Amino acid sequence: QVRLVESGGGLVQPGGSLTLSCAASESISSIDQMGWYRQAPGKQREAVAIITKGGSATYALSVKGRFTISRDNAKNTVYLQIHSLKPEDTAVYYCNANKVGWPSSYWGQGTQVTVSS
Repeated sequence: QVRLVESGGGLVQPGGSLTLSCAASESISSIDQMGWYRQAPGKQREAVAIITKGGSATYALSVKGRFTISRDNAKNTVYLQIHSLKPEDTAVYYCNANKVGWPSSYWGQGTQVTVSS
């Protein structure tokens, strides 16, 4: 079982930046996909950014150009750099690990990002 711990959330003014981190309890080098998802109050959880073990990244249209996902296999950590934050980015951000052959993917506990002046 992989344990994921997110950190880096907080209160930020519109236009600000944050870097979220997701530390895994074991090596992520063989994990097929690591991703960031978010859930705003009253809304469904949505995928924000996903990165494959080969380093290919995909983004939700709403964040493309503002968010950057990266992975550091040596540190077993995945990052999400967020720029030009908007109030609509306010949500709990969750880290996810998914691998072919696992019965289910793993989730972290989430970190709150609040964008407000």
